[in-house]
Amino acid sequence: MGLAQSQIVPQGEEWGVLHDGYVKNRYATKEAAFEAAVAAASLAIREGHEVHISVPDRSSRNQTAPRGEGSGPVVVRQRCHPSPPMSNRGG
Repeated sequence: MGLAQSQIVPQGEEWGVLHDGYVKNRYATKEAAFEAAVAAASLAIREGHEVHISVPDRSSRNQTAPRGEGSGPVVVRQRCHPSPPMSNRGG
C-alpha cells in the first residue's frame, strides 16, 4: 500500500491541507484544517495506507509556504496493521 501524507500549512490568514502538492480547501483555523486532514486520513487507513499528518507549531502563523525539514512540526503517524481475530468466548 502507499503513503498518504498531508501537511497543515498557513494560507495568508487561513489554513490549508497540502496533499499531493495541492491545497484544495482553506479553513479558518488550524484545528479545522487538521480535522479535515484526519477525516481524509481515516479513509486512507481503511484502504490500508500508511498515513502521515504534519502540523506546524504556533511560530509558523506568519508563513505562507510549507516549512522545511527540521522546523519542529507536530507529526501524527499511523501505520495500518490488521487487527488480530477476536476469539469467540462463550457466554
